[in-house]
Amino acid sequence: MSDLLQNSPVKNLLDRIAGLDNEMGNPRLKQIVARVVGDLIRTIEEFDVTPTEFWAAAAYLTEVGQANEMGLLVPGIGLEHVLDLRLDDEERRAGFEGGTPRTIEGPLWVDGAPLSHGEARLDDGREQGEVLFMHGQVRDMAGQPVAHAVVDVWHANTLGGYSFFDPSQAPWNLRRRVETDAEGRYRFRTLMPAGYGLPPDGPTQRLLTGLGRHGRRPAHVHFLVTAPGYRQLTTQINIDGDAYLHDDFAFATRDDLIPPVVRHDLPEDLNRHGLNAPYAEIAFDFTLHAETATASSPVVQRQHMPAPQAQAA
Repeated sequence: MSDLLQNSPVKNLLDRIAGLDNEMGNPRLKQIVARVVGDLIRTIEEFDVTPTEFWAAAAYLTEVGQANEMGLLVPGIGLEHVLDLRLDDEERRAGFEGGTPRTIEGPLWVDGAPLSHGEARLDDGREQGEVLFMHGQVRDMAGQPVAHAVVDVWHANTLGGYSFFDPSQAPWNLRRRVETDAEGRYRFRTLMPAGYGLPPDGPTQRLLTGLGRHGRRPAHVHFLVTAPGYRQLTTQINIDGDAYLHDDFAFATRDDLIPPVVRHDLPEDLNRHGLNAPYAEIAFDFTLHAETATASSPVVQRQHMPAPQAQAA
């Protein structure tokens, strides 16, 4: 196989494509474009990609954008997880040890969820399902509580849909921010979420099918934990026992993020919560690192749904 990039006219063309033949523009952008386009040229050469195949790939990317599925494709091909692994590695090299593991944010966070103090109820009472109580403490690396941290939590309903993306749900259903109390504790009541799959007729699922893969996620609950002077933590817990717990199409499962689920059915427990059916409980603590200038910020600037008007709760 020939290497077109060793061909002087093609090498000169790549330099012109990336603007390496002039002093204007953004030097970092030029280097990245040169690498990406060069690697594409090598891929075309190595696999003898035909023009028809190339334009099918270009049309596919257009379709992904039109379907607003880039936020599904990126985790589906593992790149969002790779970004987390890179930041993990950078923090280890900066001397970070321990703390709650991060994992992918996913595409469904919405800024400005109603803020509650100490505890909250996430569901709006319109849906039937297994009641879940989740509680825990936000602590620093020395084990001391972090008061007034904000635990931003969001998850799917019992059918796998998210408010603002599922028109059948009311705004802010299953989304809240909970400010921890003086002991760093948070608590919320909600409904046990369901796992879900990619849109079956969408371009992301079509790619995964071609790779012999499914597009399912295990049931999970997302968190974004913030506090002044501490590094932002973006993470999620998975619901133990889910069939896809260790086979997540988005590669988000991490062993330290699978807390046990405790089921309660004793009459005195049900009465204490005013319930007439068994419920589930999950205890999970978050451990935050102090902010530092020795590692890149964990705050990711990315496009989200425009923030609706925030509400108090």
